[in-house]
Amino acid sequence: MWLPRLPTDRLARRRREAEPGARSAATRVPLVTVVREKAALRLAAVNAAAAALGLAPGLALADARARHPDLAVAEADPAAERALLTAVADLSDRYTPLVALDPPDGLFLDVTGCAHLFGGEAAMAADLSARLSRFGLTARLAVAATPGAAWAAARCGLEGGGTSDRDQTGQPPAGRDRDGRQPGRRGATDPAASGWCVLASGDEAAALSPLPVAALRLAPATVGALARAGLTRIGDLAALPRAPLAARFGAGLLTRLDQALGRADEALVWRRPPPVHAVERVFAEPIVSERDVLLAAERLAARLAEMLTAHDQGARGLELTLFRLDGAVQRLTVGTSRPLRDPAVVRRLIAEKLARLVDLDAGYGFDRARLAALAVAPLPPQQAGFEAGLADGLDGGADAEEELARLVDRLAARLGAERVTRLVAGDSHLPERAGGAVPMVGFSEPPGLAPIPAALDPSPPADLLQQDTRHPRPPRLFVRPEPVEVVAEVPDGPPARFRWRRVEHRVLRAEGPERIAAEWWRDGPAAPTRDYFRVETTEGRRFWLYREGLYERETVHPRWYVHGLFA
Repeated sequence: MWLPRLPTDRLARRRREAEPGARSAATRVPLVTVVREKAALRLAAVNAAAAALGLAPGLALADARARHPDLAVAEADPAAERALLTAVADLSDRYTPLVALDPPDGLFLDVTGCAHLFGGEAAMAADLSARLSRFGLTARLAVAATPGAAWAAARCGLEGGGTSDRDQTGQPPAGRDRDGRQPGRRGATDPAASGWCVLASGDEAAALSPLPVAALRLAPATVGALARAGLTRIGDLAALPRAPLAARFGAGLLTRLDQALGRADEALVWRRPPPVHAVERVFAEPIVSERDVLLAAERLAARLAEMLTAHDQGARGLELTLFRLDGAVQRLTVGTSRPLRDPAVVRRLIAEKLARLVDLDAGYGFDRARLAALAVAPLPPQQAGFEAGLADGLDGGADAEEELARLVDRLAARLGAERVTRLVAGDSHLPERAGGAVPMVGFSEPPGLAPIPAALDPSPPADLLQQDTRHPRPPRLFVRPEPVEVVAEVPDGPPARFRWRRVEHRVLRAEGPERIAAEWWRDGPAAPTRDYFRVETTEGRRFWLYREGLYERETVHPRWYVHGLFA
């Protein structure tokens, strides 16, 4: 998708929203946006009316106003234009969940496996083009087997717009040449007018051959070098040996050519992770009430549960996407502490999420809803038991662990996942990295952290509950160790007294050292060793101090820190 007039369309939309009766006037007035380049203002974008007067991006504003004094001028706003492009990407989610931004004015949509839901590729392109036109956006769309071919066809391959460049058999429609174009129309239409085309798979070489080499997304310097060599069309490159082309113009030229023709893969960065499973529903009449939204979510969850059951999986993260008639999109994302696929539970989680919203802004109503499983985990079938339910009085034979998981999910949906945490152990022997609190609800385990077995297993082995009496850890550990001034009897011995937070403490007893080596693979080979001491002061307070750096082996002046406090 190419939005050639995105900046001026944004301004026209804003004017129509402020003055509803100015719809036709907003398109008739010549409008341009300008940017400052080397102390001069130049046109950055022009609308259709300005383009009809012969104005084009890059022209100096002074020259444009000399030709047309009544020209409407606005300063370019890249941030607002990026926001509008993102909004169009949200709108495009109704056609496919795989949407990638191609700034400043383009989008890539992977419609593989989605086109049949809209009656085919041509019907999908026509529907999307009509929808964008209703929203006041000029768009040129192209469907092709590769991103490069679609990009080239959208920006350089349309001569006007509104009909497919290929019929269902892959042949050009009647009255068009072998490349699918209408003879005699070149230069007679607006090169940035709305339209769409569909290129048959395998026909990329013939369709792209007459297009300029700039359609391969080459750098301007490469395009200029090719022009000086007399190579102005993509077809000119196909007849030449590849090795001399790469040697003279760089390997990037052949890479772009191969990507456009399907000889090489091209990776796109999707703006949202592709869902593992997803189900959709289109409503015959738009829905606006929260009750209808919850009912639709439960029915979608039932369909999603069938897909998850077939794979012995449960959802760890769910997203309900609601598409409004005006193109806006609302997303409700929930996480779970354990895999689930019960439609009733999914409905309750969505209800908790809706309860956090001040108001469900349905606008003129939602006409489509999608429920997607963003992350899944194994959930094999389980035999329901009787004893636990009868003994504990739980509904449906669910055990206490299941009830706890549901409680955690409800609290996370209502209070926010970041406020419901659990303790986890880290893969490190340094105290500040040895553990932490992470959300109980999430799509995956944090890197380098693993659940503490004793904290999660209701009946852990006895050896896991035994504390290390040789090296006990303080119950209160500082986020960052605090420096202290220490006086020791010998340089590598325990402290005799120390000053912390402007208060001097005298040490009555000391135990240690407990030596913890540095993690050289993370902090580098020069990371110092730590010697920890458990000390008790004359006032009865107990501290956990450490000396950083081995005396005479790593440093001449070791530094001291207090890292924690004992009860």
